[in-house]
Amino acid sequence: MLELSEQPGRGTVAVGRRMARETKSQWDFGELFPAEQARRVLTVSELTAQVKRLLERQVGSVWVSGEITNLRAQSSGHVYFTLKDATAQLHCVLFRGEAVAHREWLADGQKVLLRGELTVYEARGQYQLIVRAVELQGVGALQAAFERLKQKLAAEGLFAADRKRPLPRFVRRIGLVTSPSGAALRDVLHVVTRRNPLLEIVLAPCRVQGAGAAEEIAAGIRRLNAFAQQSPQLAPELILVTRGGGSLEDLWAFNEEVVARAIFESRLPVVSAVGHEIDFTISDFVADVRAATPSAAAEIITEDVHASREYLAGAAARLSRLTRQRLREWTEVCRGLGERLARAHPRRRLNERLQRLDDLHESLARAVRQRVREQRVLWEHLVGRLARIRPSGRAAQWRQRLDQQGRALQMAARRAWSERRQRLGAALARLRLLDPEQVLARGYSITTDAATGRILRDASEVAAGQRLRSRLARGSVISQVERAE
Repeated sequence: MLELSEQPGRGTVAVGRRMARETKSQWDFGELFPAEQARRVLTVSELTAQVKRLLERQVGSVWVSGEITNLRAQSSGHVYFTLKDATAQLHCVLFRGEAVAHREWLADGQKVLLRGELTVYEARGQYQLIVRAVELQGVGALQAAFERLKQKLAAEGLFAADRKRPLPRFVRRIGLVTSPSGAALRDVLHVVTRRNPLLEIVLAPCRVQGAGAAEEIAAGIRRLNAFAQQSPQLAPELILVTRGGGSLEDLWAFNEEVVARAIFESRLPVVSAVGHEIDFTISDFVADVRAATPSAAAEIITEDVHASREYLAGAAARLSRLTRQRLREWTEVCRGLGERLARAHPRRRLNERLQRLDDLHESLARAVRQRVREQRVLWEHLVGRLARIRPSGRAAQWRQRLDQQGRALQMAARRAWSERRQRLGAALARLRLLDPEQVLARGYSITTDAATGRILRDASEVAAGQRLRSRLARGSVISQVERAE
């Protein structure tokens, strides 16, 4: 745009100089009025489309946290809501076709963590988040205390990356700080037995939840460090602090400052494996290595030994490992391509159209309700007018007119009935004159062939000896032809 705005100016200057050189008379004054500077005018649709492309390209997929409000679930299956915090709000939409887990978590007042793509709904000119994933965000007293302690320890340098120590490659002995009856111990033993049966474990038993659990965890870490100083030949090479999954309250012992200080002061490298993949504790940030689960921690500790065994197993195992690695890389590539395809997929335009359809549906419903209210008001007005003009008097007049018309209708019906009877009597008389029975009553007869019943009209149709039947007014006569004349 800058280049476009500068070119007309340079052209104008060049033209002005050339005209100054070509002036040949006192009447040639050059260009008195310079050309208007060129400008580009955008329509609202074009500007909105540019903003949409800019947001999708520069921001793209993001994680956003906040509180849900104005939740609306349409009959089409789409869910619209607003995500807000103390000072701002963001419009969000979850389309029916999106395979998003935990849709039931969406409710007014719920604090959530959303992953989605930022875009612009062009019909309204507002930016919105198309939701791709939903996670709960527990913000309360514990969460606030967690954030305060996290900021405090981070400011003191307990989370600094430069103080993180690497783990020994071939570990022979580890110290384990956990509950002796917990599932984490069984998971660690199962993985160690499978991957490195020669690994020795020094257990420092402690409680992992409840009152006093944090002090016991810290004491276990210090006890293992003291044991390493007293018995160097039996000393563990690293410490694993672990427990299984649970709620924020269950994992709170690992968010205590006493545990964080004990991990920070430990001379031995510390691996923290608390909860599941989605759980993060203060001990995870202070520890030298964080593992997603107890089983993952055991795999990290035995990784070098296990990898060496796999390497010694032969080229087939190495090829299998490299194949899995390449497969993961291509999976990431395919995932990236899939996300790009999803952003360019026609379904997005369809979803926008469906959202526009939902808006139109709501507008139509509002218009129908408004029309019904207007018709109700009009009906009440007409009822009031009808009550004011005393419909009882009008009803008496219409009843009198109805009685008169009823009597007139009865008289017309009687006249029409009499006329119809007279016409019917005359028709019966004419029909009676044309009745063949009347002709037979005057002495005539009908002669037919006795064998076939064919009516005879000419004497040439009979022969001597032929039997005939003659029908009279009463009865019939069978005769035989002697001759025909």
